[in-house]
Amino acid sequence: MTLPAIIAARRFDVAAHAPFFIADERVGWIRRFDVDALRRWPSIFAIDDESVRLHPSLETVEARTEALREVIATLHAEGKIPGWRDETYAIRNHFDAPPLAFIERAASRFFGTMTYAVHLNGIVKYRDKAPQLWIARRSDTKATDPGMLDNVVAGGIGWGFEVMPTLVKECWEEAGMSAELASTATAGGTFHVLQSLPEGTQAEQIFVYDVSLPPDFAPRNQDGEVGEHRLARIEDIARWIEEGALTVDASLATLDCMLRHQWIDEDACEGIAALFDPPQT
Repeated sequence: MTLPAIIAARRFDVAAHAPFFIADERVGWIRRFDVDALRRWPSIFAIDDESVRLHPSLETVEARTEALREVIATLHAEGKIPGWRDETYAIRNHFDAPPLAFIERAASRFFGTMTYAVHLNGIVKYRDKAPQLWIARRSDTKATDPGMLDNVVAGGIGWGFEVMPTLVKECWEEAGMSAELASTATAGGTFHVLQSLPEGTQAEQIFVYDVSLPPDFAPRNQDGEVGEHRLARIEDIARWIEEGALTVDASLATLDCMLRHQWIDEDACEGIAALFDPPQT
């Protein structure tokens, strides 16, 4: 059986989107019904039947960023870009690549540009019973996936942050976890999501980590983005994943953890291998 999260991670219709280019590099996907909203800026976008290109006259990162800032502010005011985050994301197809431009985080899904995130599996191991995982429930006020179950810690990686410093920061904000404890996390898999969402396209690379938590540790949210935490058995979490109660991202990060620890069989996760990069080193 192919789990709902694995199907959703590749639920994307290329024909319904126009590729978005900066110079000769495709950097995103724009829904075809959103393309018309960009025609009012002919000095910023070169649009034809096949694609949307940032105007070739915008040759520098600074010029591109300033032009996109104007567009994004207008589209946000019109309600086409919801959930303003006040965070800067770089447009780049690889995490270590130099930025081609900078945009507001909320605009990344309108333009379908590549984003990056880190997810943490919080594992509690016992001497006399099976291990359990801490699971978070997202706040009902979150802009994306409100009220859904999530990993104990998960967060986007903004421009200027590396993976591990982001993880340490998010561990405190979302779970009240000390930097010392967060720094003991170990790398798991890295996977890619390309899915259509109400706000646009999620094209995201997600770095998975595990941390071993002491039995007396209880997560305490600091930033209001988590509604509650619960300590759960592996079999219950597997059922929640099958039912679609966890977000797509959290489902895949948790399945990665379960497979690596051999708590479930790969036959139960048909298709998951195609979503993952080789193991992190």
